[in-house]
This record gives sequence, C-alpha cells and structure tokens, in this order.
Amino acid sequence: MKKILILADGILAKYFLERVISSQYGDNQYSIVTYKAKTIPDSKPENFRFYNFDPTSYEKLSLILGENFYEIMIIMSTKIDAMATYKNIRKRNKEIQIVMVDRWGLKLNDKRLDLLDSREILASRIVDHLPDMPVIAQNVGLGKGEIMEMRIPSGSSYAYKHLGNIIQKDWRIAAIYRVNELILPRYSQMIQPNDVLLCIGNPNVLKSVYKSTKVEVGRFPQPFGQVIYCLIDMVNMDEIKIKTILNDAMLLHAKINSKRMFIRVVNPNASKALDKIKSYESEYINIDIDYYKTDVSKIMFEDAKNMDIGLIIVDNEFFSKYIKILFEIRKPIFKIGIWGFSKLKKSVILGSNSEDIEQESSIIFDLSSQLDLKIKLYNFNPQNPESEDELSEYFKNLSKIFNKDVEIIESKTNPLIKLRKERDILQFVPFSKKVENSNIFSIFSIDMEKLYFKLSDSYQVFIPVTAME
Repeated sequence: MKKILILADGILAKYFLERVISSQYGDNQYSIVTYKAKTIPDSKPENFRFYNFDPTSYEKLSLILGENFYEIMIIMSTKIDAMATYKNIRKRNKEIQIVMVDRWGLKLNDKRLDLLDSREILASRIVDHLPDMPVIAQNVGLGKGEIMEMRIPSGSSYAYKHLGNIIQKDWRIAAIYRVNELILPRYSQMIQPNDVLLCIGNPNVLKSVYKSTKVEVGRFPQPFGQVIYCLIDMVNMDEIKIKTILNDAMLLHAKINSKRMFIRVVNPNASKALDKIKSYESEYINIDIDYYKTDVSKIMFEDAKNMDIGLIIVDNEFFSKYIKILFEIRKPIFKIGIWGFSKLKKSVILGSNSEDIEQESSIIFDLSSQLDLKIKLYNFNPQNPESEDELSEYFKNLSKIFNKDVEIIESKTNPLIKLRKERDILQFVPFSKKVENSNIFSIFSIDMEKLYFKLSDSYQVFIPVTAME
C-alpha cells in the first residue's frame, strides 16, 4: 500500500480525480488537498481523504507533509499556485518524488520532479489523427484499455514462468521490456521479476490478467468498492428474515476484506428488531434509519451512486422483486440461502458460458479463498463442447496462479439435478442480461445462467458482467 498526496485545483484536476476513483487499481491511500468545492468529485471511496485548505500556505501544507508519502502530484490551474505549492514541498522535503502538470513551459532543475507538459501531450494526440504520421506507443489504440503494461512484482506467480505455460485467450503478450531493453516474446521465453509486459487484448480480460499478475487474493469486494451494503425493509420483512439477513451479513463482513458495513433501514417500526439493529452501530458498522423515504429502488440507486459499495446482501425474495434495479446498479450481489452461512463448504461454478465465467474468475478465487471454500467447476455446455476443454485449461492455469486447488467435473448431464440436493454450496453466477430477463419459459433452457433460480434455496453470488451485452 502506497500513500499518495494530490494537490488539486481546476477542471483538469477534477477529471483526473474521477479517473483515479473509477480505475480502482491497487490499494493505494490517497490524500487530496483542494480549496474549491467544485474540484471534489461526487464519489468519495474509503481510501480517499479530502482536505480543504490552500496548499500555497506553507504553514498549512507542512501539517500534512509530515506523513510518509510515496509520491506527490501537483495539478493546479494557475502558474503562481503551482510554483508556490512546489516550493512549499521542497522547503519541507527535498527527496520526495513530485509529478507536476505543466501548462506554462516551466524550466526547473530538479531530478526528483517529473514535469508533464499538457500542451505537448495534447498536441501529440492531435497529430495522431493526421495521415501518414507515425503513432507513438503512448497514444496507440482506442484508449479503452486494449493495450496495457503490466510490471511483474518479485512475488508474482507469473515470475519465472515460460510464456508457453501461460494461457493467452483473448489477449497476448506482445513484448517484454527488461532493463530498458525490448525482448520479442518466444514460446520458451521466461518471465523474470520486474519485467514489464506489453499486453494486447480484450480490455475486460486484461483487467482480470492484471489482477492475476499481482496475486490479489484477499482484496474482494475491491475493485467494486469497500463497503458491504444491506437494506432492511421492515414493512416487507418479518423479524426472522431480518435476523437471518443481518447474521449472515455480519459473518460475511467478519470474513472478507470489507472496510465497513452499512445497514440502511427503511419503513421502520417500533419493535425489538429495530432495537437490535440499532445495537449493531460501531466503528465499522454504520446504521441509517430512514423515516421518510419509502421507494426502495430509488434509495438503493442513490446509495450505490453516493457510497463506495462493493457488495450488496439480499435474500431470494428481495432479489426476485428488485432484480432490474440490482442489475442496473452493477455491483456484486450476495444472495443468502435457507441452509445457513456456517454450512458453506464449496464454491460451485456451472460452466455453460466460458466467456462470462472467465471474466469473474479472479473474483471466484478471491472470495473462495477468503471464505476458505473448495472450488468445483462443473463443465457442462452441450451447445459448444469445445469450450469445455478451454474453460478447464483456463481454471487449471488459474489454480496454479492463485495456489488454490480446483476440482473440475466433466458433466454429461445437467448438474443442477444433483446440486439442488446439496446444502453446503455457494454458486457463482455471471449477472448478465440473461439472468435479468429470465422468466417462466427459461425452465426449458439448457443455459445455466438462465436456470440460476433452480438453486435459489442455496447461497449465490451474482457478479456483474462488464462486457457489452
């Protein structure tokens, strides 16, 4: 975890902060100093701290410079503010690395200062649109994440692997940079720590590969957010249901790497259940009782927009009733079952759609590891038998990367028949349009996503599918 200080002012700074917040890569801690409210983004994740003061004041800025920051970034709208802020930092610390956006052609002799000339960057991007002009690597492609650099840390499971042993489906390692030298990849080429891989492929697949190279087991519910969210509607839930949902939410919160749990209570009534909910208030569990708003869909949508939600806890009835809004929110859903959270022993994946499952694979391994669950992949896809072998190989490879065993079951018959009788499973389901639009006629389908309701008594995790649908 690295601590980064950003001194921000202006519209460019606001766009930059929104981009950093939306990226959600890594576990960095950000301290943001700004003195204009309009610079602050609407979303404020848990790993962002915001300070409101003028960084051109040495006395004020020195109070925060006592922290051990890895890097400081200066994004100011005026030259006088940028220079005053830079001088204040150097007056206090001459060694720290500074990155500063330069709109004015500054000339500063500082080996620990990176000046980013915004005029040069913009001009370079415009030149790319002229015919017969070479395109530099910084601006190649669509700019949608289909080209990505990945530095391999020393502890990565990719280190010391031959390229031939890495499954590259929907992505490719196009080049390796080692000690400032370009190496063209070969089947027998071995990856070494600190290598930089230049990768090209499907943006969603590359995000998953990036996580794998960092061996990020233990981060979920990141990158979606850091808060577990639970909504209690006291008009439509009896005391037994409320107790069950909250008990399971508490157990889950205790086991996974969530920073905080937020319980939203709507339509409250004077009861023992409400008193019990209030007693849960603590440093890491926040309770909000809404005595006025009653529209559950609107409340959830607003909370998802304004809070750093990474996982939503619901029961089966709530999921069925509000499936449209839950799909629109695009957050993972943990739907509790009827058998009890403590009985969970196995994670189950039904492999009828290999592309959707590959997208959520890193989350399956992460959450299963945190809950200490065995992983079982039921390979069943009568419509496309070739994808079964591909999915099996993919999970075998991930098993080595995450150092967690996977039991692969080649099923010739629909595994739902057997699984409906098991009481210790957590099923992972890609939360796709097929799930959202599932109806009574889906019972005749052989698509496992459309048949998710067959295991509605079991615990299920619905992971949003990010691909275009």
